[in-house]
Amino acid sequence: NWNMGKPTGFKEFTRELPKYRSEEERLKDYKEIHTVFAEEKTNNQAARCMDCGVPFCHNGCPLGNIIPEFNDAVYNNDWKLAAEILLSTNNFPEYTGRICPAPCETACVLGINQPPVAIEHIEKSIIEKAFELNLIQPIKPNLRSGKNIAVVGSGPAGMAAAAQLNKAGHTVTVFERADRIGGLLRYGIPDFKLEKTVIDRRISLMKEEGIIFKTNTNVGIDIKIEELRNNFDAIILTGGSTVPRDLPIKGRNLNGIYPAMEFLSQQNKRVSEIATEVDHRGVKYENGDILATDKNVLVIGGGDTGSDCVGTSNRHQAKSITQIELLGKPPLERAESTPWPNWPMMLRTSSSHEEGCERQWSILTKEFIANEKEELIGLKIVEIEWKTIDGKAQMVEVEGSERVLPCELVLLAMGFVHPQHDGLLKELNVELDERGNVKANNYKTNVDKVFTAGDIRRGQSLVVWAISEGRECAREVDTFLMGESQLEAKDKGVLQVN
Repeated sequence: NWNMGKPTGFKEFTRELPKYRSEEERLKDYKEIHTVFAEEKTNNQAARCMDCGVPFCHNGCPLGNIIPEFNDAVYNNDWKLAAEILLSTNNFPEYTGRICPAPCETACVLGINQPPVAIEHIEKSIIEKAFELNLIQPIKPNLRSGKNIAVVGSGPAGMAAAAQLNKAGHTVTVFERADRIGGLLRYGIPDFKLEKTVIDRRISLMKEEGIIFKTNTNVGIDIKIEELRNNFDAIILTGGSTVPRDLPIKGRNLNGIYPAMEFLSQQNKRVSEIATEVDHRGVKYENGDILATDKNVLVIGGGDTGSDCVGTSNRHQAKSITQIELLGKPPLERAESTPWPNWPMMLRTSSSHEEGCERQWSILTKEFIANEKEELIGLKIVEIEWKTIDGKAQMVEVEGSERVLPCELVLLAMGFVHPQHDGLLKELNVELDERGNVKANNYKTNVDKVFTAGDIRRGQSLVVWAISEGRECAREVDTFLMGESQLEAKDKGVLQVN
């Protein structure tokens, strides 16, 4: 019988989150944007978790986090118990507590008619408090199984799989083609959202736990695939979805038009003071430094990556920033088509947008415009209307709405189409699905001993899904090697809270 610590908490306290540092201050650096939040305020936020009977937040969370119980522990100031509950389902709450869009909160029962519980903030508070109290220590397995596992790719899926399999007693080596561990956590997420010391802290722990990390190692080039097959009992592919969606319109070959990740990874390297010439895919920068300073910047794509380009351009002191999106403007409140507890279709405004950005929706790109010196000076666009024709949503151009948006720098933030096929995937001869991702059955590919997890398997997605995929894949690999597995699974949580 679980009783929440404060049954009336949701009536007494309203939702409150840490404030942002002032724009004037935060635009001068790449540090995380939030101010300090009093511990007592976090306890009050946890008190808002109501004794709701069926906690839909569990289902909203791809990891199946045990949310009401850790909220109760926080309300009672029992940080040790809160951390135990949280870490039983999530290897890296320090990442998800910062950069998850929190589907748990949109499924919160209190959120039906009040602001939902501040679950993401509470999650971050638990793990940071646990580090502060030295509760997070390396846990080395007592016994090694004698099995060796190779994980190819060190993003959140690869890191989660490695952490779980190491816990099960296997020897895990993580191969990363970039110069540092972390995948897009390292080179895709700006430091103002996730300072890289947070990743370094976790990697140090994982090394102490016995996980081996090899950077600057492109499997198939720096290490032969046969060598991997011969030396490892299982291989897990967690290389992510790295081929960016392009915009093949007239003028695309002009200088000044780049994939968002090239722009973002360069800036993350500048902040880390790494003077290498290679991007997150291990591909050499052909275009030198990409800076937004004093330029009219145009960001194409309305999602989180586009928002990160906006925040970075603001810190570069761009002349102007415009973000355009093909789809229509979402409603300010939850759309009727996505009722609770679904992920809501609604307008999201980030801290980066608040720093300065013009946003336009229902915009179709026509062609990039150059001056007589063949320099990029603008993008011709047209407004569109979305209409339902024969039961399908189709776009219709608005007559007379063509215009040119001035720009000297265009950042393509339109997502990724699939993983890189050339090299490793082709050489291994793994089957691909109709979307070009690696095909798998229970995370197992068609190739013996080869498993896969994360964006490389499911397509581009959230960090929280990548961690979930890595954990579930680890369980399948452990079962494959040992005949059974004691590792936690989303549907088979092992933690009992009395």
